[in-house]
Order: sequence, then C-alpha cells, then structure tokens
Amino acid sequence: MTKLSVNINKIATIRNSRGGNTPNLLQVAIDAERFGAQGITVHPRPDERHIRYQDVYDLKPLLKTEFNIEGNPKIQKFVDLVLDVKPEQVTLVPDGDNQLTSDHGWDTIANKEYLTDMISKFKSAGIRTSIFVDPDLKMIEGAKATGADRIELYTEEYARLYSTKKETVIKPFKEASILANKLGLGVNAGHDLSLENLAYFKANTENLLEVSIGHALISDSLYFGLENTIQLYLRQLK
Repeated sequence: MTKLSVNINKIATIRNSRGGNTPNLLQVAIDAERFGAQGITVHPRPDERHIRYQDVYDLKPLLKTEFNIEGNPKIQKFVDLVLDVKPEQVTLVPDGDNQLTSDHGWDTIANKEYLTDMISKFKSAGIRTSIFVDPDLKMIEGAKATGADRIELYTEEYARLYSTKKETVIKPFKEASILANKLGLGVNAGHDLSLENLAYFKANTENLLEVSIGHALISDSLYFGLENTIQLYLRQLK
C-alpha cells in the first residue's frame, strides 16, 4: 500500500498565529502516527513562518515512522539542518526564499551538477533523497542522472483539473511514473492531493510509494477529526 506522510506545516501555522504552543505540534505528530500515518513531513522555510528549525530537532527523537524534511538545498541553513537531524528522507524543492508554497519542480538538466553534488552529500549521510519534479519525462531522466533515489511528482495541475479533465490530466503523471520505475527511481507525489482526487491518482500511477499531504488533510480534520481523517485518506490508498 502507498504510504501516507502527513505534512504538519499547517498545524505550525495555527500555533504561530497566537505565539503560544496551541495546538501542540509535537503531540499532533505523535497522534498522527498513532492514528495510522506512516510518515511525518515538514517543510521549514527561511522565515520560519510555520515549521521552525527547532521543531525539526524536537520532532526527530519522538517519531516512530519515516521523517521527511522538504526544502531548498540552496539554503545552507537547511542543508546543515538535514545533515544534523538525519531524517529517513530529504525532498529537494526549488522554492524561493519568500515563496508562499511550492509551485514548480526542478530543472534537473540545468541543475544537474549542483543536484548531483547535494544528493551525494545527503546520501553519504545515509539519507534517502527525493527530487521534486513536474511530470516531464526529460526532467525525470535528469533526476536519474543526479543519483537521486526517488522523485516527488508535483501534482498541483492534476488537482486543479481533476474535476473537469481527469482522464487527460492524469496521462503525464502515469507516463512519468512508468518511466521512473523503469529507470529504478522510486515515485512519491504531493501538492493539493485530497479525498476527492487521491484514489484516482493512486490507481493510475505505477508503483506509487508515498504521498505527502498537508493542507487538505488538516482542513478535513476540522470537520471529521484527525483520527478519522487519516483513516479516510488511508482508505483511498488501498
């Protein structure tokens, strides 16, 4: 079954808005695992507007499942954090310093030398590496050439067009997953996946190993509760 990694950035956003420790980010992560999540994802950004760097250190000894840290390796503070914490997986995302949310994948061809160097550093530390990419076959071939272990398919366009053009919009993702598996790259996916569109994506993506979901899942939990929501998402992945 495809693993569900819960992105807890939004919990940190709510906490930070009042300056205290409510909701308790660490307890939410522990509970998410207890309720069935098979991983926890965080994406610290330079301004620490949601996940703080200290949160990452605090989470590491508490988690029993896979810890996935996302971020831009061109930010040295991020690189130092990952190498110090040594999560099970690092996902490299080409975000700008003040970017609201991730909105594009890497150009793995133009950045081949740089990505190869960074991936080598992370892998030498025993950290599985994943590159955030659009469903572009050339970019996936480029990802393979960098030495990455996995790709994470950027699924915003799929989610945006799912309700009107799902048969059309799924095609590049299906082709991307087939090529990635042929090349020996593991396939993850994330961005705007939800209860509405997740099952169809999973059914049409070859050997999908992991999805990272935050915004939709945390929003759904306001209505259904966190435990029930995680179970609903897990059902979509069977």
